[in-house]
Amino acid sequence: MLFNSISFLIFLPIVFILYWFVFQRNLKGQNIFVIIASYVFYGWWDWRFLLMIVFTSFCSWASGLLMQRIDNENKPYPYLSRKFISISNILLNLGILFFFKYYNFFVDSFTAAFSLVGIDLHVQTLNIILPVGISFYTFQALSYSIDVYRRKIEPTNDMVAFFAYIGFFPLLVAGPIERATNLLPQFYKKRVFCYDQAADGLRQILWGLFKKIVIADNCASYVSMAFDNPQTQTGSTLLLGAIFFTFQIYGDFSGYSDIAIGTARLFGINAMRNFAFPYFSRDIAEFWRRWHISLTTWFRDYVYIPLGGSRGTKWQVIRNTLIIFTISGFWHGANWTFIIWGFLNALYFLPLLLVKRNRRNLDIVAENRVLPTIKELLSILTTFFLTVFAWIFFRAESVSQAFSYINRIFTKELLKLPVIIGSGKKELLVILLTMIFVIIEWIGRRNEYAIEKLFVSNKRWIRWGFYYIILLVIFLMAGKEQEFIYFQF
Repeated sequence: MLFNSISFLIFLPIVFILYWFVFQRNLKGQNIFVIIASYVFYGWWDWRFLLMIVFTSFCSWASGLLMQRIDNENKPYPYLSRKFISISNILLNLGILFFFKYYNFFVDSFTAAFSLVGIDLHVQTLNIILPVGISFYTFQALSYSIDVYRRKIEPTNDMVAFFAYIGFFPLLVAGPIERATNLLPQFYKKRVFCYDQAADGLRQILWGLFKKIVIADNCASYVSMAFDNPQTQTGSTLLLGAIFFTFQIYGDFSGYSDIAIGTARLFGINAMRNFAFPYFSRDIAEFWRRWHISLTTWFRDYVYIPLGGSRGTKWQVIRNTLIIFTISGFWHGANWTFIIWGFLNALYFLPLLLVKRNRRNLDIVAENRVLPTIKELLSILTTFFLTVFAWIFFRAESVSQAFSYINRIFTKELLKLPVIIGSGKKELLVILLTMIFVIIEWIGRRNEYAIEKLFVSNKRWIRWGFYYIILLVIFLMAGKEQEFIYFQF
């Protein structure tokens, strides 16, 4: 069930009404209803996926209770320890994730490696259906198990609340990747409907739909034209295609996050922020503090810091950085293109880290000014085009296609006008809307999301007029429906 589908448009009001008007009086009943609604939402793709999320939820919940029991026993079990239980649960969940997501990748990679030395391995790949969002809810479950082991959170006896935490449908298939320390306690407490919170949620949903349907889906058509047949396109067209993909993936993923966070607010749940206007970053370090925040902080807290972080020798710092970015790339998909994308971002990041300039841009760009300075603008553009270059590997089907795409860009045809220019009124309108989108994002860069406070203090007719304009643009300028990119992860 897609957020931008008719089925979800019907599903959401029904769940909202039942949640607040039928199940509000009883907390456990409300949480049970959350689980049922979430499993209907998730099972809409394939009911078999439900077996995986139930198994993951139960194992992580049970591991927490078992660690607690060992703590409370005067004589601990001879063959069990907190570390053993935590590691076992981590390995179990990662094993499931690796099987479904990476089995065929490793088989193909090993087969190709042995073929280089003249050894032909006949290992068959499997026709495995990748459960939607398995990476997201697995990491959410792992954070609970690790935090219980570290004693950052008490293990919960409330199985219903825990299953609601793992399966909460707005965040289930593409995040944000929540922490148990933030989200789980919200299912312990009675939720009271708040109009202001719900209205804020609807505004964020509206902006998320605009990002997804107008920006991302329209950009997708031109991206496909460029990446599907790069050998037939001019260098300028390919460069524009890469720029369009940069906006497509941002509009797609941050749009999904806005819809997810806004939908959570409709149910009295506050989810963590996932994007903070990353394309206004002045360096790559700032970009990664603002892009997919829930994932980058997860890797920071559960992988990077345990490895030693930025402490230790220069070699250890380089090693830790390369590991964290490579793993981040690999998390996105079973393809060498993602690994190269992660490695490339590590190369961008390392010089800043080594000269201790990775935390110099912690403020908001041009915070007290309307426009950035020339220096800030140049820094933003440099960072933007570095990300554009890296996104080519992320979008390409193979490493060879990525290099071919890059080679085609840097030809004399780079100086020609892109094919898209002058090809039609809609194309020019999409470019105009993308420019307006960037302007609105810039105006709202101090907020949680761009239109959070835009026109809120103005008269009602101005505010609502603005919302109706966005709705009208969504209906009139909707691109061809595209599945959310991050559903494959």
